[in-house]
Amino acid sequence: MLKVDQLHQYYGGSHILRGLSFEVKPGEITCLLGRNGVGKTTLLKCLMGLIPVKSGTLSWQDKVINARKPHQRVQAGIAYVPQGREIFARLTVEENLLMGLSRFPGRQAKSVPKTLYELFPVLEQMKHRRGGDLSGGQQQQLAIGRALACRPQLLILDEPTEGIQPSVIKEIGAVIRQLAQRGDMGILLVEQFYDFAAELADNYLVMSRGEIIQRGPGKTMEADGVRHLVAI
Repeated sequence: MLKVDQLHQYYGGSHILRGLSFEVKPGEITCLLGRNGVGKTTLLKCLMGLIPVKSGTLSWQDKVINARKPHQRVQAGIAYVPQGREIFARLTVEENLLMGLSRFPGRQAKSVPKTLYELFPVLEQMKHRRGGDLSGGQQQQLAIGRALACRPQLLILDEPTEGIQPSVIKEIGAVIRQLAQRGDMGILLVEQFYDFAAELADNYLVMSRGEIIQRGPGKTMEADGVRHLVAI
């Protein structure tokens, strides 16, 4: 389980994250919503160790991880799919997926697990094509597949629907739900697309100006007026 307790972060004199506290539990999808510029991506970079935490505590599986470097957090079972996907455009689909296996010993990192191709059949069909030649939706599936290759217990997704056609959004949503239903993985989904988040969320958090201003179970999002809070 991920536990965030009173997390603060600053850029220069600006107070970007203001005392954030929440949990992400195995088998649940926690959706974090908010407009652009409220601090969502900064939070995720703190969770991954890409930027340091000014104050507060990050705990993963009951251990404080504030001082751990990004690769150590991956080794501990945390995977991150950044906004913009950041795949290796010159590598093939298969080579991109193999990069996700880098935390395992050589023998275990030589071939792509069949389960990844079962989740995203298009990746198997295109495994010899370069990542940069894929469509935006296919690249997003590749980025998620690469993250899943490290067999995480926590999957962090930063706006996976951005710039993707509706049919692929639906496929990605089905995979996210399937992963959560296994029960051994927690999912933190950062999203601006309200309908996508509302369909998946077991729990929701709404951020504004670096604070969590509202939270609750996913099934009450519409009644709680979340759509209007995050409308652009």
